[in-house]
Amino acid sequence: MIYIIDHQDSFTWNVVHQFSEFDNVICNNYFEINYEKLSKADTIVLSPGPGSPKDYPMTSKIYKRFKGKKKIIGICLGFQQILYNEFGKIVQQKNIYHGYQSKIKVTKDSKIFTKGKIFKVGRYHSLKLQEPFNSQNIKISMRCIETKIPMAIENIREDIFGFQFHPESFLTENGKIIIKKILSS
Repeated sequence: MIYIIDHQDSFTWNVVHQFSEFDNVICNNYFEINYEKLSKADTIVLSPGPGSPKDYPMTSKIYKRFKGKKKIIGICLGFQQILYNEFGKIVQQKNIYHGYQSKIKVTKDSKIFTKGKIFKVGRYHSLKLQEPFNSQNIKISMRCIETKIPMAIENIREDIFGFQFHPESFLTENGKIIIKKILSS
């Protein structure tokens, strides 16, 4: 079962529909977490949402509690939430990307995707990870070709993955394949 935490974003139900193709999905609003169902899930998805990671302290607690025990996938705000909890600094970026399609490239650090592969993805964010970001276990697995900012992360050892882009967006080519690879890894 997949448990999706809805950070009150208009994209959340698109995420639910995409993940429903692979497993049973339960989605609850951030303010109405069902801890019994959450504890039974195999995978936790941290949805997109407004604001910044510091605005969602309960998600931080959930991340810390289940890190290394369940597969965790973060999308947009969820991606930033993972990095924030791994002592990354999330900052305002120069340009805002809302409804913007970018080409991203898989880095040498990806263990799941083919190094050098290029994807077209849909972006909807005004925040980014400030670099340098030093982590023993979390690797930046995709970067924007144009801006070089991190667009995906992997932590194979603890089963943690994140995307700054939206795999469920119509602007993302092969988003379903990206999610399928992560869920089957």
